[in-house]
Amino acid sequence: MADQNFDLVVLGSGPGGYTAAIRASQLGMKTAIVERELLGGICLNWGCIPTKALLRTSELFHLMHRAKEFGLKADNISFDIEAVVKRSRGVASQLNGGIKHLMKKNNVTVIEGHGKLAGKGKLQVSKDGKVVADVVAKNIILATGARARELPGMEADGELIWTYRHALVPKVFPKTLLVIGSGAIGIEFASFFQTLGSKVTVVEVMDRILPVEDAEVSAFAHKAFEKQGMVIRTKAGVKALKKGNNQVTATIEQNGKTEEQVFERVISAVGIVGNVENIGLENTKIKVEKTHVVIGPYCETGEPGVYAIGDLCGPPWLAHKAGHEAVICVEKIAGLHPHVLNVANIPGCTYCHPQIASVGLTEQQAKDKGFAVKVGRYPFIANGKAIALGETGGFVKTVFDGKTGELLGAHMVGAEVTEMIQGYVIAKTLETTEHELMESIFPHPTLSEMMHESVLDAYGQAINK
Repeated sequence: MADQNFDLVVLGSGPGGYTAAIRASQLGMKTAIVERELLGGICLNWGCIPTKALLRTSELFHLMHRAKEFGLKADNISFDIEAVVKRSRGVASQLNGGIKHLMKKNNVTVIEGHGKLAGKGKLQVSKDGKVVADVVAKNIILATGARARELPGMEADGELIWTYRHALVPKVFPKTLLVIGSGAIGIEFASFFQTLGSKVTVVEVMDRILPVEDAEVSAFAHKAFEKQGMVIRTKAGVKALKKGNNQVTATIEQNGKTEEQVFERVISAVGIVGNVENIGLENTKIKVEKTHVVIGPYCETGEPGVYAIGDLCGPPWLAHKAGHEAVICVEKIAGLHPHVLNVANIPGCTYCHPQIASVGLTEQQAKDKGFAVKVGRYPFIANGKAIALGETGGFVKTVFDGKTGELLGAHMVGAEVTEMIQGYVIAKTLETTEHELMESIFPHPTLSEMMHESVLDAYGQAINK
């Protein structure tokens, strides 16, 4: 074992980590990446990608049951959960191989093992209890990500109580399922299992599901899920889980009353915890708050030469935010002049049925900040393409500063809105006002026309409403 010297070493190969490594290599830095599990991190292997593969299956399953609406016949529709999971894992495996190719293509040295800071500009890598590399680097980027938060006394066992990782590879398909937490992860799994036939109950401690979304979007989604058969309990908490023979008894408190309910399986989706342990932070000036590393505008930590990006740091905990931070961080290290990340321009997407997407301020947040808002709305039921697709549930909502015309926020619920939101993201990034959006020509017939109509509606000029 010999010392290995680099300009930059990245600890963790998720969307933030591998993006940082590639950008550094592009800028002429001798770069290494350290990974203890699989290249691509949680997102690619156990998060964003495999969950979307599962949700695609449930989407098709849902459409097959609607075949008659489209003049088609489909009888005896069923699914094989083992085959569903196999396809999802295959998708993740394919992309994992893609990351290996990208590392090789960009001359990034991949070091397998668990890395930890070992002094100024040093990273020690161990595997199977043995030190396999002592890495020396001018700069180190920590991109170790996060893991599921677990409730005390209700920890996941992988059999009866699941985190997202267990839910991705279910050994059985539960007839009844309790989902604790209604953020993006909880709702996506609730939607997947409900669509395939589980009787799903969602328990959320807040007064509404998807609490980070605009209130109108949350309310619409709530009604849509209940129409599908999902049971949603807000302002409620799970106080205890008692495991039995192939079932779990949950003690649920709501409105001051406590009751017990039996479920075959439970998914805990109550947030994440930063992976700050055992990476050598103890003898550094790096600050940790609420299990997440504190960083500056260019992802710098309190320790000179050490940076941190992605889920290890502050919200929003999203793959695309991590990748963008990676580029900002590396370009700053390289002496370039990147723009500081504008959190208001980061889109959020939830791939349930119906889909949800948003960027910027909600209507209430804009009002709380003192803006005199103009709000536009446009329903899917009034859009020709949505009617042709048979997807008439949903709406597009836009929030503007009534004084300047600045686009403050955009919120959507309905079919394919996760693909449409980027139009508003670009508009916000370019500091577009309502005038430019009104002047933009949207193709017909498309779902995107609703984006145009929503803008027009905010100013009393909607054509098809």
